[in-house]
Amino acid sequence: MASLRDLGLSEYEARAFRSLLATGPTTAKDLSRASDVPMGRIYDVLNTLESYNLVRSQAASRPKQYVAVEPETALDRLLADKKSELEAKAEQYEEIVDELGDRLESAGPVAEPFWTAAVGPEETLDLLLERLAAADKRIRVVGSPPARRVGLVEATERVVGELVSALERGVEVSLLVQPSLFENLPEAANHEYYDRLAPYENYSIRASEGVSTTFELIDDIEVCIEVPHPLGGTGPFGVIDLKDPEFTADISDAFADHWAGSNPVGPP
Repeated sequence: MASLRDLGLSEYEARAFRSLLATGPTTAKDLSRASDVPMGRIYDVLNTLESYNLVRSQAASRPKQYVAVEPETALDRLLADKKSELEAKAEQYEEIVDELGDRLESAGPVAEPFWTAAVGPEETLDLLLERLAAADKRIRVVGSPPARRVGLVEATERVVGELVSALERGVEVSLLVQPSLFENLPEAANHEYYDRLAPYENYSIRASEGVSTTFELIDDIEVCIEVPHPLGGTGPFGVIDLKDPEFTADISDAFADHWAGSNPVGPP
């Protein structure tokens, strides 16, 4: 059951405020009796309620009297205070993340092969987005026509969003696609790739008949290879993320060869 304590008041503060609503204007002594807040604490409690703008006092009267603001006004003020606290806390966390981002560094390129994998549409997409976010220099995306999948447009929006973030931090992004790729994508997905990426000078896209797989080459040291569903299901079966200097060097060379023989892609 909700209570005033959920909005930041202490037990004594909540009891004193509720009692003031019931009694109307009253003195601290009488309020102490009505609310069961000890006399030794009642003035501190009233001062706090006044600082929250939940209580008004009449200093001219002797003894001093107090009255509660209307319940709706009190709740609005408590809510506003809570929102302000949350915004301040969010800003504090953002500053912490920025500071840690400058202090925490990933390890350098691995000398030994290392791989990990994800299975399932959401897990596959999450791993891909994570690796795209880690790119420092360049992202090379090779794309063949996708398998039919649920949520393709939404997945495209998230991938393109991560590519936009990479472009804005100076990463070079190159897409090498099969010419029929965009014929197999929904119109909304096509425009995601063109409208959001095309304005960036560090973005380029070409088409080649030689493209038959889908993968992402990241900083020439890491490759994410999409694994199609073995039974032709809706969407990729999984993705393998592989860090292997020799393998990625071969992939990079093959990409360069295909890119040299490819054709620019215009707007859909």
